[in-house]
Amino acid sequence: MHVTDRKTAYDGHFKLRLLTVQDGDEQLKRERFEPGRAVAALVWDTKKEQYVLTRQFRIGPEAEMLELAAGMIDGDEAPETAIRRELHEELGYDVDQLAQIARIYPSPGTSAEVITVFFAEVSHQSGQGGGLAEESEKIEAVFLSAEQLQQQLFEDAKTIIAVQWARLHR
Repeated sequence: MHVTDRKTAYDGHFKLRLLTVQDGDEQLKRERFEPGRAVAALVWDTKKEQYVLTRQFRIGPEAEMLELAAGMIDGDEAPETAIRRELHEELGYDVDQLAQIARIYPSPGTSAEVITVFFAEVSHQSGQGGGLAEESEKIEAVFLSAEQLQQQLFEDAKTIIAVQWARLHR
């Protein structure tokens, strides 16, 4: 199988492409959601000895979710640079140590989104966090002990992956 044609069906905040896929003698039409490249991080505050997650309203489930701090990569920005920016915007923290956990396609059957997931150690808040007003973000920092993190039920795939990583490596 291979893609023989791509057309833009929608070009707004995100993109939707119509793809023609050649499968032997058969041509298939498929839609692909293209939100862009993203980053996320499981944050450990080394002074408080707590994990720091975010709670915010998410349009997909139409509800507030407890999840990793995350955001979109701007243009040609490196994932490491993007997550440092996002952690400052959302939580007010400067990053001390950063390690990549995984690079994932959260829904490869319908989406081109790629998320680079990190583990970040922090110890100093130099900003207020809470997100950017111009992006209408209202983000709450949520602090969890290691035990609370392991007991918490999550619905977000990138968060589940990072929590499982913590179970194996921390």
